[in-house]
Amino acid sequence: MPGAEERVLRRRIGSVQNTKKITRAMELIAATRVVKAQQRARAAKPYAQKITQVIEDLSAAGASVKHPLLEQVENPTEVAIVLITSDRGLCGAYNAGVIKAAERELDAARNEGAGYKLVLVGSKGRDYFNFRNFDIHADFEGISDTPTYEDARKVAEVVTDLFENTPVDRVQLIYTEFISVGSQKPTVRRFLPLQSMQSVGESGDAKAVADVEFEPSPEGVLSSLLPRYVEARLFSALLESAASEHANRQRAMKAATDNAEELIIKLTRKMNQVRQDAITTEIMEIIGGAEAMAAGADDDNDPTQAELERIA
Repeated sequence: MPGAEERVLRRRIGSVQNTKKITRAMELIAATRVVKAQQRARAAKPYAQKITQVIEDLSAAGASVKHPLLEQVENPTEVAIVLITSDRGLCGAYNAGVIKAAERELDAARNEGAGYKLVLVGSKGRDYFNFRNFDIHADFEGISDTPTYEDARKVAEVVTDLFENTPVDRVQLIYTEFISVGSQKPTVRRFLPLQSMQSVGESGDAKAVADVEFEPSPEGVLSSLLPRYVEARLFSALLESAASEHANRQRAMKAATDNAEELIIKLTRKMNQVRQDAITTEIMEIIGGAEAMAAGADDDNDPTQAELERIA
């Protein structure tokens, strides 16, 4: 029935309109959060840059590079992968990109004959690898949206302990690098061992700081700073991932809102067509009924054969 179909379309249009309101609200919230996440990422950069500069100065001053976090292994027997994903969905391909990168790193480790350990930040990555029966060494939840330095310290402690006290010879950090609101890319970087800074001693600035005295010693200061350097790098990756997550969610919700608007237009046109067909059908039925009634009246006015014989 045309009336029933029209009611179904009306209900569907109302449902899509409600969904559109939700996606529009989520888009606006994500747009606000991505700005704050950008500001936090920019605010954390000076600290990371300064601690990197201090480590370079220590290296130029002749600090020993024989530190567990700097030990290089030619053929690693076990690789740890630190993967940063989101705790919530509705953020487009944000999680899929880094998860695929992690799978490639796992395949590469297996091809080299090395074992693996997974350290997962975010419930999406944990659920993905847990469903596929991967061995998960540690996972963290509830920090991907608005990470703090204390969160980065907790993750860094687990990763550092893995590198120093287990057969893990290399740690890969996989996260989404924030380039701009419209551009983010999955990134794979070697997290541990840290790169040695010996080449810095060849620069003029490094020679200038080589005469600086460090207390208690360059080696002691370097040993204290390297864990902080690991935390700073991880915190920077968490902040960039958070900004990338919000940017991806903003784009995904905008696309959902646009699709809902397009669907509403299509359903409205179809509903109007159904209403037009129903009205046309009703008009035709009225016309047909009127013609039938007129034909019946004409038949009543026509004289029958018996009446004609009587008249004759």
